[in-house]
Amino acid sequence: MATLRMLDMQIVDDLFQPPDNRGYVLDFSDRTFSMFFADELNVDIDDIAYQRNGTSKLKRLKCYLQTVNNEAAVGALRALWNYREMKRQRDGRSEHVKNAEGQLHQLLERIGGKVVDSGGAKPTPTFDRAKFKELRDTLMATAIMQPIPRGYAFEKFLTRLFNSFGMEAREGFRLTGEQIDGSFVLHNNVYLVEAKWQNEKTAAADLHVFQGKIGQKAVWTRGVFISNAGFTDDGLNAFGRAKNIVCIDGLDLSDALTRELPLDLVVEKKVRHASETGKIFARVRELFT
Repeated sequence: MATLRMLDMQIVDDLFQPPDNRGYVLDFSDRTFSMFFADELNVDIDDIAYQRNGTSKLKRLKCYLQTVNNEAAVGALRALWNYREMKRQRDGRSEHVKNAEGQLHQLLERIGGKVVDSGGAKPTPTFDRAKFKELRDTLMATAIMQPIPRGYAFEKFLTRLFNSFGMEAREGFRLTGEQIDGSFVLHNNVYLVEAKWQNEKTAAADLHVFQGKIGQKAVWTRGVFISNAGFTDDGLNAFGRAKNIVCIDGLDLSDALTRELPLDLVVEKKVRHASETGKIFARVRELFT
């Protein structure tokens, strides 16, 4: 059985699931998906053994990868990547996944595949296990600081955290009449950041103040409210929906770093969840089940 982790499955989603067609694999129909596995890999992907988690093409693919041995999983991933790249280059489409080839190589190496040296530089890994540990240790160290230096240290930590995942963070800056704790860029969208480290959970009033700050900026500006203690249920309900901010608490940060989830992916998941449900807060452990 291939040793695939949750984050490996997310890489499979990113590389082979079309952004606008959930449950699909590349441009395959059910018929061509079956033909591809039969012709390229001599595999019956329609076998009931690969339908334990559902019958969509993506669910069957992921079940197959988690069922077969490492060698077979590597073979399927390489075959799908070759097809993907052939189609992308033939159609003249730009790459929509950041460091796509690097993610593939990292995945293949992790489950035992050998990467063929193409003569160029080795793709940059999308994450570094030591980096996650160091960031989590810094977060834990911040938790035991005295209150006054802790707030400033938390803002500095968040700037490092965002930049560790290529999010072009800026530290806090003061505008006329207001303080913004920082900002970052994700998929060409600018997010303003409000960060709080206090013993009490954040209530609706603070959320409304931050939304007011966002509302005074360009219409495309978004916001992320980070509260280490979390948010009151009444506050979230009173704040309502149809807002352009999402919320992160301390447990989210700890879970993301412990489970080696890149922060850009965490924010992306929260934004998508908010867009689909109207809810500005969903826990990392719920979004990455």
